[in-house]
Amino acid sequence: MAWVERYRDQKVECMSRDEMTALQSERLVKQVANVYENVAFYNKKMKELGVEPGDIKGIEDIHKLPFTTKDDLRDNYPFGLLAVPKSKIVRVQGTSGTTGKLTLMSYTANDTELWGECVARCMTMAGLTEEDIIHNCYGYGLFTGGLGIDFGARKLGALVVPMSSGNTQRQMMCMEDFGATAITCTPSYAMHLAESLRDAGVIERLKIKTGIMGAEPWTVEMREQIESILGINCFDIYGLCEILGPGVAMECIHHKGLHIHHDHFLPEILNPATNEACAEGETGELIFTTLTKEGMPLLRYRTKDLTSIDYSTCDCGRTLPRISKFKGRTDDMKVIRGVNVFPTQVEAALLSLGEDVAPHYMMIVDRVNNSDVLTVMVEVNEKFFSDEIRALEGLKNKVANVLKQALGIAVVVKLVEPKTIARSEGKAKRVIDNRNLN
Repeated sequence: MAWVERYRDQKVECMSRDEMTALQSERLVKQVANVYENVAFYNKKMKELGVEPGDIKGIEDIHKLPFTTKDDLRDNYPFGLLAVPKSKIVRVQGTSGTTGKLTLMSYTANDTELWGECVARCMTMAGLTEEDIIHNCYGYGLFTGGLGIDFGARKLGALVVPMSSGNTQRQMMCMEDFGATAITCTPSYAMHLAESLRDAGVIERLKIKTGIMGAEPWTVEMREQIESILGINCFDIYGLCEILGPGVAMECIHHKGLHIHHDHFLPEILNPATNEACAEGETGELIFTTLTKEGMPLLRYRTKDLTSIDYSTCDCGRTLPRISKFKGRTDDMKVIRGVNVFPTQVEAALLSLGEDVAPHYMMIVDRVNNSDVLTVMVEVNEKFFSDEIRALEGLKNKVANVLKQALGIAVVVKLVEPKTIARSEGKAKRVIDNRNLN
């Protein structure tokens, strides 16, 4: 079937750069005045920098404003950053933190409407309509994934099946019985489902045509493998609880970056070491300012996600800027023997090896005799465990060489039998760092 490009709000999605800048500037000026007046944290921060609302004339002045970090959110837990009375808050969403306290975000009724609209834009970008049946495997509860997709489907008018994660056998049954045409989940869980569906021999009975996947970094190779197994189009969706949830940005069919809903979220790409603005196309840390959020608006929130940005018009016709697929997060990156290593590099290298190995792995970092040692556990094709030892050793050396070329350091490879590495029903855990670096 030929691809049909659909827009939910073509006026905004294809708005000229000058028009968008004017709209963003108007909204930024209002938001800065709002948080200065109504959020003690920002009032104090701006005064410390000697900045008043009147100093912000447009988006060109964004650099004058203070940063916001996850620690700031935790320090003001649970409701210290509200810009409205608590009586106006209708929903909270959160993510777990290392201290046991949540990173909690608060939403007004208008915020939930905005959230749904942004996700509906994303779904439309993926070709979905009110005729679709969306099998939603993202977790519900405080995690934003499930609810965000739910809100978007409601705006779109599509039927949503609120499966959440887990119980793969039931997932497969419901996909077939309900006639699901789209699936939403993390890419690691999508890979697990794809393998399970293939092993059960039911793929040809499914009606799924589209996958919307996010919440963790994943490679082009992973997307292509899922698409190949299931015979569907996959799209990368991005969001974070602190800014809104899923729906902040979305990949179109051309896969040349994720379109940011620029009218609601103002991005910056900064060098994380110097805080200087990166040139267009240069990799740096993604920073967001929420332009229209009411309950808990944020100025210059540091996402720790590493990406670049492209402001050129996309082949789909949208002028919304595109961020590249994430290389990783500043806190996912591991410095091993002086080399920056990201899990996505391991994933891409393993997928380049074809069917001999599976894209399921675990990185374990240890410190032995004051030197870093990286061990990568890799699942291999079952046939190697029935072959002679020589074949297994040959594959082990092949994997080690490919990883060394990709990462720039030697690694210890441990081959394991299929399905022995734990499958994630939410975000995949790829790295265990046993070093005491404090």
